[in-house]
Amino acid sequence: MQRRLLIPATFLLAILGGTQGVQAAPPKGPEPSPRVFSLSVRALQTLRRAAADSKAAPDPAIAQLRDDADAALQQPPLSVTEKSMTPPSGDKHDYLSLAPYWWPDPDKPDGLPYIRHDGKTNPEIEKLQDHQNFDKVISKTHTLALAYYIFGDERYAEHAARLLQVWFLDPQRRMNPNLEYAQGIPGINRGRGTGLIETRSLYRLVDAIGLLAGSKSWTAAEQKGLEDWFAKFLDWMQTSQNGRDEAAAKNNHGTYYDVQVVSFALFVGQTAVAKQVLQTAREKRIALQIEADGRQPLELERTKALGYSTMNLAGLFELAQLGDCAGVELWNFQTSDGRSIQKALAYLVPFVSGQQKWPYPQIVRYQVDEFSPLLAVAAVKFKEPRYKDLALRIDPLIARKIEVLSLVGPATP
Repeated sequence: MQRRLLIPATFLLAILGGTQGVQAAPPKGPEPSPRVFSLSVRALQTLRRAAADSKAAPDPAIAQLRDDADAALQQPPLSVTEKSMTPPSGDKHDYLSLAPYWWPDPDKPDGLPYIRHDGKTNPEIEKLQDHQNFDKVISKTHTLALAYYIFGDERYAEHAARLLQVWFLDPQRRMNPNLEYAQGIPGINRGRGTGLIETRSLYRLVDAIGLLAGSKSWTAAEQKGLEDWFAKFLDWMQTSQNGRDEAAAKNNHGTYYDVQVVSFALFVGQTAVAKQVLQTAREKRIALQIEADGRQPLELERTKALGYSTMNLAGLFELAQLGDCAGVELWNFQTSDGRSIQKALAYLVPFVSGQQKWPYPQIVRYQVDEFSPLLAVAAVKFKEPRYKDLALRIDPLIARKIEVLSLVGPATP
């Protein structure tokens, strides 16, 4: 399923090492060093100092973070048990969702089994709230945790902790650590491996939890509880049939499976697992998914081919960033015939910039602002200033978006 991309715009912060316009005061002593994997500790510390510098000119990005965190304080806790339907297990603690591109068969009296219309979302999926609610928990918690670290305001940590407690830890309301019933298809199955794409932004919570360290609102018991939950979820991903099916996926589903496994493994201390997945990704993801000319054939098969090509590339960028953290280099990996992350980016550039017409299906309007952040990152990682120039040309607001989105991430769709 391709909703609006959850491109990890905080990832821009990690790569670029900070935001334009931030003039940070020199440190006045030891600074907290949060345990994060997709964010740059140095950049976070820079922003923290900038926010505390009363003599510095107001920074719009930091002000935006404050505004968004204040808004996130209004988000009530959400629970997987709030849905109106009960999963096949009979346990509302199990996550439940429907496959988005599957519709009732008009030629069957009961509509069963459902049939697929790729790219056309069945509004029935909105009857189940788990996906939307989980996205909100991830987005709001990340914003609040980042704001707590930057501003030191305990209100933000307290509310972030409350959102995490209800969704993951409260015995009466917590989610069971599995996606056994995600993206089920009426008349065909009760859930499937592709449902794991719905948690592709869950890795952001790993960093959010790290940002809460030191808060009086986040206890050692809660930290241990979240580590246990993620360890169980990681085990389910690796041992369940749904998890194994998604691991075997060759397209963007496989990429985001790897992103999740690596980030969760790092979080729970399974470094060897993280490194093994990253090392395998060189051949299993980059070499397999990208042609020598940069095309991503498995994404080109879709009815939203440009959107899915961008989405998969964003996932590969995130894997490369996690690789930096784990000591596995992916940015400059290249096969003997030239397949690489940079080649995939270069292939898309003329189409996104309007120099050439996209020759594959794209049944909905392409959001160019989903691509410009990747260009900004690539300008630094590949030492290509033209990518930054192009980002500014195709999306003149990118400089502002780097400042604001790199702090809070895109809104939940």
